[in-house]
Amino acid sequence: MNIVLLGPPGAGKGTQAQRLAAAKGLVHISTGDMFREHVRNGTELGKLAKQYMDRGELVPDEVTIRMLLERLDRPDAANGAIFDGFPRNVTQAKALDEALAARGARIDRALLIKVSDDELVARLAGRWMCRSCGAVYHERNDPPREPGRCDRCGGELYQRDDDRPEVVRARLERQKPPAELIEYYRERGVLREIDGERPLDEVTESLLEALA
Repeated sequence: MNIVLLGPPGAGKGTQAQRLAAAKGLVHISTGDMFREHVRNGTELGKLAKQYMDRGELVPDEVTIRMLLERLDRPDAANGAIFDGFPRNVTQAKALDEALAARGARIDRALLIKVSDDELVARLAGRWMCRSCGAVYHERNDPPREPGRCDRCGGELYQRDDDRPEVVRARLERQKPPAELIEYYRERGVLREIDGERPLDEVTESLLEALA
């Protein structure tokens, strides 16, 4: 079985991908992990990818697809995979379909974890850090006992620029799965939409039901 996991940043894709991979005996293929592995090992593809990553740019489709094909050829991917962070667009989706078809396989399910923008901003923009000791808090999920002060050392808490709500909203718009990609899988009859605003275990249960 081959599964594509779709959703915006903060939807919990990484956590759910790991849970599904363990439950279904599939390999979890994350584009972030692929990039880091190739960069760490100094491969030709890693050096190419690093040039773009160092500039804060997206790695081009051609490089990403070549990494993915190499990953699919490893023995642990023989029984199928969960793709997390790939495809990002229809070009990549078609390349993935072609690669799987050459191996006698296909995408069996595309699971879209849906979370509202307001909830995503609450999740992603609630982080505060201590200037003194680096402790991390979340204003909703793990708040300090005294607002603005670190529980550990009493240091001042601050919010990084990229954690501010307006910055998070702008990032979400750039990194959401594009509508045409969602429609691509909908037209193929493999798309299932999951409410990602419920407790973690309930989301996992719904994802597993969608794979049955």
